[in-house]
Amino acid sequence: MTHLNYETRMPLGTAVIDQFLGLRPHPTKVQATYVWIDGTGETLRSKTRTFDKLPKKIEDYPIWNYDGSSTGQAKGRDSDRYLRPVAAYPDPFLGGGNKLVMCDTLDHEMQPTATNHRQMCAEIMNEVRDTRPWFGMEQEYLIVDRDEHPLGWPKHGFPAPQGKYYCSVGADRAFGREVVETHYRACLHAGLNIFGTNAEVTPGQWEFQIGTCEGIDMGDQLWMSRYILHRVAEQFGVCVSLDPKPKVTMGDWNGAGCHTNFSTAEMRAPGGIAAIEAAMEGLKRTHLEAMKVYDPHGGEDNLRRLTGRHETSSADKFSWGVANRGCSIRIPRQVAAERRGYLEDRRPSSNCDPYQVTAMIAQSILL
Repeated sequence: MTHLNYETRMPLGTAVIDQFLGLRPHPTKVQATYVWIDGTGETLRSKTRTFDKLPKKIEDYPIWNYDGSSTGQAKGRDSDRYLRPVAAYPDPFLGGGNKLVMCDTLDHEMQPTATNHRQMCAEIMNEVRDTRPWFGMEQEYLIVDRDEHPLGWPKHGFPAPQGKYYCSVGADRAFGREVVETHYRACLHAGLNIFGTNAEVTPGQWEFQIGTCEGIDMGDQLWMSRYILHRVAEQFGVCVSLDPKPKVTMGDWNGAGCHTNFSTAEMRAPGGIAAIEAAMEGLKRTHLEAMKVYDPHGGEDNLRRLTGRHETSSADKFSWGVANRGCSIRIPRQVAAERRGYLEDRRPSSNCDPYQVTAMIAQSILL
């Protein structure tokens, strides 16, 4: 290959730059980066402020404001919106006592904005907390150049057919590992429950898993892990696409999802397979409703992905089975053998809002 056929030179990890000029984190002051979801329901924003000392608990972080007219969440004549801190994590970029602060967004009446689904999710998780709901989410994504062309793909033509890229090793098939490994370590530093990572079926596509998380913590951690991923990619001069099926991959290439694993204490207990199978009735009943909230565009994004091909189910039909990756809900073979464990909802899109997804699953099965 010649670099003229590719926008980004690879490998990515060649330049070593100390962007902080050798300066260590300040010994007493704290930089807190507030992170929030904007009016698209899928894009993250952030801004940073200084504290004289480290807040001891999340309630000690003050509510802050921002210009909602520049994030698709307000009009210019009434533009102030509020950031309410809900979770704080060690900042892997700034180090020291600095923090990344996940926030939800409130309007001028201190009510949730249109794309703030966290408050609704928190209320549902509070209702079902006695069932000990555990979640794990498998975030697939595509590393792309700034022109949105997948990393490692020729600019004029296509790579070799999929088959050799899944869990692959080698410069001719694993594109962007520098981003993946840096993101993994950054998530560990931030205290996120990152379970693992692997290269996926489409070239340039990767996956990481966040979990096990209980209740509302699932949504908080997945959103923050996405923020860290975008920041890491930014440092390497590339971008991350959470589009479940970008135009360039509309051929014989796997799309991207965010498979969601779920269990309750009853499902994890001996004989829990009965509770898992009983859950299918509730999931079937809410299938059409769920499909409308499993991507940020009312189900339109998932129509491009859930076609019944490329290890997916059909968007308009509910199905479940053991070890079947062509179903809406998969019961892993090991779970069926041990007769307890968890279920995997394979319907959520890669750009889903985890607050909406986890709330829908809990509501469908437990309420």
